[in-house]
Amino acid sequence: MDELQERPELDVAAIVRQAVEEYAKTEVHKSEPAHKAELLEERRRREQLERRVNELVEENNRSRARAEEAERHAAIRAELQRLGVQKVDLAFKAVRDEVSRSEDGRLVGRSEQGEVELKDYLTGFVATNPEFLPARISGGSGVTAGQKGPAAGSAPVDLEKIRPGMSKEEMERVRQEILRVTGQTMRGL
Repeated sequence: MDELQERPELDVAAIVRQAVEEYAKTEVHKSEPAHKAELLEERRRREQLERRVNELVEENNRSRARAEEAERHAAIRAELQRLGVQKVDLAFKAVRDEVSRSEDGRLVGRSEQGEVELKDYLTGFVATNPEFLPARISGGSGVTAGQKGPAAGSAPVDLEKIRPGMSKEEMERVRQEILRVTGQTMRGL
């Protein structure tokens, strides 16, 4: 005990603190490679997710562009049909590159007057290219007496109105119109 009395008093708290610090340092050194590996793995996963998100964004943009183009093509074809164009596909091919979407989202055609509303553009196109319209005079050297044009006084059949439960008169009128159209198609008129 004399030895203990000769030494200056030991600071137990300092010794314990030093031991804890040394233990913590050794534990940090032991776990450092594992943390680095975990960080690298997390970085790799994050980069992989970022690439996938970028791919999905690009795919979404492509899908939107395709949908917009399909909608534009459908609007052009519908307007050409409404104007009575007989060869819709041919007319469509002639005008599709001239029709685009304006900044406010409307479909417009490029003409000498600048951007024109789709309806007006296609009306002008059909007026200047009447060969896309059906012949005005039916007949000619190949027409026989058995062939006849549309029935007088009958309105064209609206596909939207064909439905179950139609009256017999309407159903018969639809049948006659279908026969007339298929007859013309079969003869190449």
